Amino acid sequence: MQKIPHAVINPIKSLNLLSRAEIEGVTASRGELYELFRSCALAILNTDSNKDDAAQIYADYSDFDIRVVPQPRGLRLELTNAPAQAFVDGHMIRGIQEHLFSALRDIVYTDFKLLTANQCSTAPADTTNMVFRMLRNARIVQPDVPPQLVVCWGGHAIPREEYDFAKQVGYELGLRGLDIVTGCGIGAMKGPMKGAAVGHAKQQVKSGRYIGISEPGIIASESPNAIVNELVIMPDIEKRLEAFVRLAHTIIVFPGGVGTVEEVLYLLSILMHEDNRGAIPLVFAGPEQCRGYFEELERFLVACLGEGVRDYYQTIVGDPASVGREVKAAVAGVHGRRRERGQAYYYNWDLVIDPSLQQPFVPTHDNMAALDLDPALPPAALASQLRRAFSGMVAGNVKAFGIEQVRRHGPYRIHGDPKLLRSMDALLRMMVREQRMKLGECEGEYKPCYQLA
Repeated sequence: MQKIPHAVINPIKSLNLLSRAEIEGVTASRGELYELFRSCALAILNTDSNKDDAAQIYADYSDFDIRVVPQPRGLRLELTNAPAQAFVDGHMIRGIQEHLFSALRDIVYTDFKLLTANQCSTAPADTTNMVFRMLRNARIVQPDVPPQLVVCWGGHAIPREEYDFAKQVGYELGLRGLDIVTGCGIGAMKGPMKGAAVGHAKQQVKSGRYIGISEPGIIASESPNAIVNELVIMPDIEKRLEAFVRLAHTIIVFPGGVGTVEEVLYLLSILMHEDNRGAIPLVFAGPEQCRGYFEELERFLVACLGEGVRDYYQTIVGDPASVGREVKAAVAGVHGRRRERGQAYYYNWDLVIDPSLQQPFVPTHDNMAALDLDPALPPAALASQLRRAFSGMVAGNVKAFGIEQVRRHGPYRIHGDPKLLRSMDALLRMMVREQRMKLGECEGEYKPCYQLA
């Protein structure tokens, strides 16, 4: 494990000028805001690392330090004991350097412009405006660009054939001039971006966009991959998910673990609202070997949300070219509908998102036990509750807060209808068999972070 003892980094282009008060807010007393930036910076410096254990990364680099130093013409970063893999011939890799300042930009903007200024109310419209303002500040929303953003969700720890399939799908999208948005990590997030980069190159597209959207709780286990050329860090998972769906012109879901199921349930809860039907085309896609994965996922969705859930997505297995054609047609359909209705192309303001999907869910044991997993609920409401259950499992698997909660108090206990829990158990057991879940290992045996009561 090699480290760079000392390095000085200057911003390239991504950082708006910061005031002295904003710089002091990051560095003063080395408090909570500083620790947040340090954690995100360390994750970024581990770009393309094969480590996805946040606690291990923090332990390996416990002597890492980063300082924001005011300068007469701006600022610079001084790094101590940074991961050597972020450098080449003594110079930081340009993409990683850009991502470091993107993280600083987003953290400072959120704290000073949105939170300190008391502009972070819980009203749905205010939350949507906050997400928009963060994306605008990061220059992610661009009003002069036609609809062509395809969001790709999927697992980061996947076998080679699934990665190759995701990359081939990305290639088909790139040939058709479409841009990629992912959670910015490796696996099914990196594959589509890498394939699209080749497709763009063949079509001589010089302005290909590979947008990564992360949040502080997940970035250490899903460090930005090297293809990401636009990075934005949202304050929490709920705002990250809202950013995805308001940007998306179509969404593709590749096989993944509990985080991927959380994303699917979040989206289905939105699409099942009567005002949102058809708002975002959804495609499940994977190689032929993943047919059983999608069959198990569909059994779970149907058992919980009813037969009508099949109307909200289509599944394409084993044919990347078909995925490319279907997605291109879907994006064109979205373009036509928004043009007819006079809607913005760059941000879906008209998407109705229930407040329960916007309120941050803190996965304490009490909150997990209090989830209302009742089939009598309307399907959209049940999908929202299930989303929280899977969000808690993500936290227990990979987020520092959740891991500590489980270490102290034991597995989360999830209560609900027996039939519904049996369907959930079948899906989770399949994911464990296929090694799609990071559950922690104890004497050679997997130890889940949850119990279905």
